[in-house]
Amino acid sequence: MAISTRTLVEGSLAAALSVALSYLKIWNMPQGGSVTLENVPLVLFALRHGLRGGLSAGAVSGTIQLLLGGYVAHPAQALLDYPLAFASLGLAALVPRPLWAGALLGSLARFCCHVLSGVVFFASYAPEGTNVWIYAIGYNGSFMVPNLILTVLACYLLIPRLQSLR
Repeated sequence: MAISTRTLVEGSLAAALSVALSYLKIWNMPQGGSVTLENVPLVLFALRHGLRGGLSAGAVSGTIQLLLGGYVAHPAQALLDYPLAFASLGLAALVPRPLWAGALLGSLARFCCHVLSGVVFFASYAPEGTNVWIYAIGYNGSFMVPNLILTVLACYLLIPRLQSLR
């Protein structure tokens, strides 16, 4: 199936806007991760254009973020924390209604990528005696939960305006 020029342009803009929004940090975590609005354009694009487009735009966004200064401890960690994590936001397309459910699914999948990366590659940051899974879940949840809340709020504000563009 061919991708329309309009969809390709919207996907490119969603990826670029996500990267730009990643620099506007509301809160920055000490070992990486931050509260931003970077998920919003990718979730909106996935909801408008489906799984294939959402996964693609997310992977492009994550790859660009990696190339523009992502932290790399290991090649597999780089894939988990950037292209795969942001591509997983495209899973929002699987549950388009209610909107919060799609945003939750995509954000949960991104969260899982970050937690897995944390357990495998950043276990040394966990305080002594702390279960590494509990530490990775708590650390990543501290910025992913606010990101989810901001994503849902922003999407509810923007969806009516985007629907008028169709």
